Amino acid sequence: MMAGPDTSFWQARFEQQQTGWDRGGPSPQLLDWLAHHEVPMGRVAVPGCGHGWEVAELARHGHEVVALDYTPAAVDSTRRRLQTLGLRAQVVQADVLHYEPPAPFDAVYEQTCLCAIHPEHWGTYAAQLHRWLRTDGRLLMLIMQRPRPAAIEEGLIEGPPYHCDINAVRALFPERLWHWPKPPYAKVAHPSLSHELAVVLRKR
Repeated sequence: MMAGPDTSFWQARFEQQQTGWDRGGPSPQLLDWLAHHEVPMGRVAVPGCGHGWEVAELARHGHEVVALDYTPAAVDSTRRRLQTLGLRAQVVQADVLHYEPPAPFDAVYEQTCLCAIHPEHWGTYAAQLHRWLRTDGRLLMLIMQRPRPAAIEEGLIEGPPYHCDINAVRALFPERLWHWPKPPYAKVAHPSLSHELAVVLRKR
């Protein structure tokens, strides 16, 4: 049995409107990246797309977006948002741990997917992102910082959202596979989930 929450867990969260990770709009960091042309034009994947705010924003800026989520409610919500705004993107119901794109992506926007996956599966997910991207493609990451006392003091794995320690993330996305910018990294406040660290990696 797969460790961590399954599709039914996330479906219930959407149906009960318990989506505390949702800002009610696109991330300010994505808006900044778009303003500074950090997102290369072309095919962009958004794994764990949720309500699709960032999918719509990327589509509005002319990107060819592929939104992924294995929760039916998330897929439906993203499709409705795009339809309401008159925007186009491909929305796929799929498990990111097994999805294989028909062609490489120029960029991946990773916001709340890693921290929603049980850490036991982080290695698989990191390998997937590397395979999805073309050489020199960009991985735009918002790394969730959600430390809990029991996790620090007793080693408990608590989540979702799971705390994405920057040292663990460096091990998942090593320098031999990715170009890392020098720290410190931008700190992005979240209304209900502490904060995220914003990092743009390039695939070697």
